[in-house]
Amino acid sequence: MDCRVVVEAAVPVFDVETEDEAIRIGISKTGEMLNPDLNYVEIDMGTRTSPSGEELPPAFIAADEALVALELEMTVFNVEREEHASRIARKEIGQRLENIPLEVLEVEVIEDDGGDDDSDDDGSPDDGDTDAGSDDDDILPEFEDLVE
Repeated sequence: MDCRVVVEAAVPVFDVETEDEAIRIGISKTGEMLNPDLNYVEIDMGTRTSPSGEELPPAFIAADEALVALELEMTVFNVEREEHASRIARKEIGQRLENIPLEVLEVEVIEDDGGDDDSDDDGSPDDGDTDAGSDDDDILPEFEDLVE
């Protein structure tokens, strides 16, 4: 089973004046820490809400320092359970983001056989040429046979 895991990170940023600047620096800083080992992790702005439910910007600034909420998304392959996928994602991301708190927000199982995938098969350039899900299944084993 393959899973898509979304992890929230609280990234500290220093010497910033605006929320936009803090977000840009936070994304850049996180990308530098993850690359080149985890260049497949997608980095997005996180969401925050107040206790009353009001939506807040993803960065909190005080005394020219900011704490930026970011969402890091990665796909974990060949796991038995969703819990296993979340542990793997936290470990892989956490090893590179030292001293940055992480929390798993979402674990979504990626279905292999259904035709309802939202273009998660980015690795195959032939996906656009086939119309049926069964054709994709026929193409992949042939490719694996060529590699072996």
